Amino acid sequence: MPEPPRSCDFAVIGAGILGLAVARELLDRHPGVSLCVLEREDRIAAHQTSHTSGVIHAGIYYAPGSLKARLCVEGAALLYAYCEEHGVEARRDGKLIVAAEESELPRLDELERRGRANQVPGLRRIRGDEIAVIEPHATGIAALHSPSTGVVDFARVAQAFEADVKAGGGRVATGCGVRRLLPRNESITVEHDRGVMDAGLAVSCAGAWSDRLAVASGAPSEPRIVPFRGAYLRLRPERRELVRASIYPVPDPELPFLGAHLTRTIDGEVLLGPSALMVGARDAYRATRIRPADLVSNLGWPGTWRLAGRFWRIGLKEIRHAASRRAFVSDLRRFVPELDAGDVLPGPSGIRAQALDRTGRLVDDFVVHRTERALHVRNAPSPAATSSLALAKLIADEAERM
Repeated sequence: MPEPPRSCDFAVIGAGILGLAVARELLDRHPGVSLCVLEREDRIAAHQTSHTSGVIHAGIYYAPGSLKARLCVEGAALLYAYCEEHGVEARRDGKLIVAAEESELPRLDELERRGRANQVPGLRRIRGDEIAVIEPHATGIAALHSPSTGVVDFARVAQAFEADVKAGGGRVATGCGVRRLLPRNESITVEHDRGVMDAGLAVSCAGAWSDRLAVASGAPSEPRIVPFRGAYLRLRPERRELVRASIYPVPDPELPFLGAHLTRTIDGEVLLGPSALMVGARDAYRATRIRPADLVSNLGWPGTWRLAGRFWRIGLKEIRHAASRRAFVSDLRRFVPELDAGDVLPGPSGIRAQALDRTGRLVDDFVVHRTERALHVRNAPSPAATSSLALAKLIADEAERM
């Protein structure tokens, strides 16, 4: 395990896909600087980066003018180009967003409006009788087809970013959970699990733990990270022909979640999900895992109770989905009728590090805060992986203004 240096020009906290993208961008802009990425786990990409279905989003869902809208479209183009240049497999399989009933058509109209405003490549509206041409086993009354949506192994992308960091003279030190950042005149002291390090500037991309580090370093108390566990099922190999690429529902516009969907991953497996259940640990890949500090953080935040008061019906539905495979599959049968509970097996799970404000609003855009000599990425859930190269440019721009 490489020793972290005692000092460096740039310290990047978090070796997920975003932290590594930021590190390579800083090294590319400032050749010859010293840089170290500090990671709390014993490996890179241990959390959100490696616990997704690997979808490269096209930018359909996000409010025009938002950071997510701009950086997703830009980031997807950069990511495809990067993967082609570096020999990382990425496929533009496409995606259907299917309206299963008349009541969903106004929301589908709004998604189409957003997608066109965001200049999503190739987006088109199709009739119900055209759905089967793209996905033979799917049904609905209308759909949006996004041919530029794709899939990749984001952990593999992160490995390529790590190689770029090392080739540029940077270091990656694992087992270095960062506890606090203390500015001291012309530098900032980074207190971590293996000692201390002085840096000229620190950039925190700490994912599920980003709020704690930010607050410990003097940033505002909100937004608070609240962990949502997303569990997937997977299709039995003999039933994978039910899905060619990705089939999504029309999402609830009040929530920043896209709804349970079906996606053929880069390795050919078909995942169904995810669910979205608030949990008692920021690494609750098993639903039964509870960490007292995380549970207290959830329950002690006023926004948690206000969120629960607004969306208790949806919360009950997610609990039912988590408890019953049959109920989970039943929802997906609305647009893939041949799907049966016997067609699925248990699948992987992930944690969405979702920012929640004091009023109970789920924050639906990227959030970056400044403290003295430090930048803190406070909210970077999906599509942060898709957007990683573009978001890294924005963060590097902010760093240059400090």
